[in-house]
Amino acid sequence: MLLLIGSFLFLLILGTPVAVSMAVASLTYLVIYGVAPDIIAAQRMIAGVESFPLIAVPFFILAGNLMNIAGVTGRIYKFALSLVGWMKGGLAQVNIIGSVVFSGMSGTALADAAGIGTIEIKAMKDHGYPVEAAVGVTAASATLGPIFPPSLPFVIYGMMANASIGALFMAGIIPGVVMTILMMLTVYIFAKRKGWGSDTPFELKQLLAASLEVVIVLAFPVAIYLLILAGMSVNIAVLIGLAVLVALDWYFDFSAVMALMTPVLLIGGMTMGWFTPTEAAVAAVLWSLFLGLVRYRTMTVRTLAKASFDTIETTASVLFIVTAASIFAWLLTVSQAAQLFSDFMFSLTDNWWTFLIIVNILLLVVGAFLDTIAAISILVPILMPVAARYGIDPVHLGVVITLNLMIGLLTPPVGMVLFVLSRISKLSVEKTTLAILPWMIPLFLALGLITFIPAITMWLPTQLGLIR
Repeated sequence: MLLLIGSFLFLLILGTPVAVSMAVASLTYLVIYGVAPDIIAAQRMIAGVESFPLIAVPFFILAGNLMNIAGVTGRIYKFALSLVGWMKGGLAQVNIIGSVVFSGMSGTALADAAGIGTIEIKAMKDHGYPVEAAVGVTAASATLGPIFPPSLPFVIYGMMANASIGALFMAGIIPGVVMTILMMLTVYIFAKRKGWGSDTPFELKQLLAASLEVVIVLAFPVAIYLLILAGMSVNIAVLIGLAVLVALDWYFDFSAVMALMTPVLLIGGMTMGWFTPTEAAVAAVLWSLFLGLVRYRTMTVRTLAKASFDTIETTASVLFIVTAASIFAWLLTVSQAAQLFSDFMFSLTDNWWTFLIIVNILLLVVGAFLDTIAAISILVPILMPVAARYGIDPVHLGVVITLNLMIGLLTPPVGMVLFVLSRISKLSVEKTTLAILPWMIPLFLALGLITFIPAITMWLPTQLGLIR
């Protein structure tokens, strides 16, 4: 076990890519100890990606890329500005609400930061906000991407932990709302202290228009339910509902009704059993194509090709990490690392609170050095058996792990969101890190609540019958 982990860490220190480090460490272990034939390495790596849920990975990535080129981000920003731009610290509040909406389409923190984050930082700078404030609030709000469904880390975690991806998606909704409220309260406190005012005048007409869009979106599933109760088939009811919605949107040219419908369609479709979480990824792509090609007509052959190649590149890197991590995790199991870790934890404490505190500290440290997908792939096989002994539900653990690793994306030396925002804002990495620090407070508060009050995570999937 020491050889396996030691060689992996040594290669990381040398600057070797994470996936290569895991693969080389695993092959070295196999060659030296001969625990299995060499061919087992290839077999385990292939088995690692022979999973139906993993099909969702390229489709969710493609959906996020398509949304970025479909002109949806600008419409989301305009909608959020109408809804909360009149509040104290208006554009900072807009930043958060925009990220909430965009998270229902992208599923990754990087897509949020690079997509709508670019618009938000520029707008805040143009309105006189310090660039550090713009970067900080954008970084904090980007963590919402993988917490609200759909979520790419939840798909990987569900595959590694053999947990229901649908339950994980539902489990992220209330924690996401908690995070949003805490971030908006933080903005309000900063606005009071620093004298930030509103950025748009309070106009009842604009507020009502934005509120109407929310009402229309929320009314959609209610209308479908009433049509079904009236005796109409589910498919016909949905088609009629979508036709009416598209007609209204075309006539009134709403800012973000169609964008807001994305999470509603995905969550509603999974809840009603129309499609699995994996099939929901395909539905997200089809909806993105409809918006870009038919509704907004902003997509071209060139932008579609770019989105496709970006998806191929990102998917290849994600799946390469998964394949390398699969054999690395298998060898950790063979070397009984999970059992040793479990025994060690129980020798320290038999209290699940203490265990989760240790896990949070471990994940925050690991998240600062490892890519999210790699960290999930390596740590989940070790943590799952121990969490089971403490009676911690896999779905609850999945949300805790994901939030920890999202915070890790904001911290040096490997935080990818940190580097993306540094490039967008043209600040040094050191200044970007300092700008983000105050905005860690609501994230750590949310982490504490979600970690130690399981009901925040478990209530909704339990009520929906996804967890018994």
